[in-house]
Amino acid sequence: MKIGILKADSVMPALQEQHGDYSDMFTSLFLTVDPRCEIAIYEVEHGQYPADIDDCDGYLITGSKRSVYEDEAWIQALGEFVQRLHELKKPLVGICFGHQLVAQYLGGKTEKSDKGWGVGRHETRLCGARITAAGTATRFALLSSHQDQVTHLPDDAEIIAESDFCPIAGMQIADHILTFQGHPEFDEAYARALLEIRRPQVGEQTYSKALASLNESSDQRAVASWILAFLDSGVR
Repeated sequence: MKIGILKADSVMPALQEQHGDYSDMFTSLFLTVDPRCEIAIYEVEHGQYPADIDDCDGYLITGSKRSVYEDEAWIQALGEFVQRLHELKKPLVGICFGHQLVAQYLGGKTEKSDKGWGVGRHETRLCGARITAAGTATRFALLSSHQDQVTHLPDDAEIIAESDFCPIAGMQIADHILTFQGHPEFDEAYARALLEIRRPQVGEQTYSKALASLNESSDQRAVASWILAFLDSGVR
């Protein structure tokens, strides 16, 4: 299975030497779960896309510090690529910014949350009818770092995960689109380093709570397995 990573941002230069870039994080995570995966990276911020949409079996959109409603040509181009993938029912996974972009460009809405920053470890409840890939689990935890949230679903989407902080923490469209607000690619060390940098922005109370939450484990590999199973099920 060949997965196209649609890379929508880069890790801050100060953190890259120790933690790598976002594409490195996803590649490491997926190859740990399934060494047979083939990964292709596309720098969509710089207009790089596959020559043919069928060059990959499925695609994943990474997170980004940008907001999906910003008036940027590369964001619009990525949104149009999402629309094309949807029309062709090509397997697609969206993470954080990717989750929000899918909603925004397929008829839903993403906005800055009035709850402020969502950072640290967030436990999420599974819901809806399309969660069989999660096995017998009823909840999962991922590391988060976001201000925007999906506030309205696309018409043909359904919520598959929710939390008190983020009511639309995951969604699915038919059998070809799966999205999560949390970051399965983040490990505790990177989340901690990013949190330290964003400490002035998030505020002391939110920072302290998020920092304490990092002492508990997240479900990176379980969610990665879910993602790979989802993408693999769409391979024709």
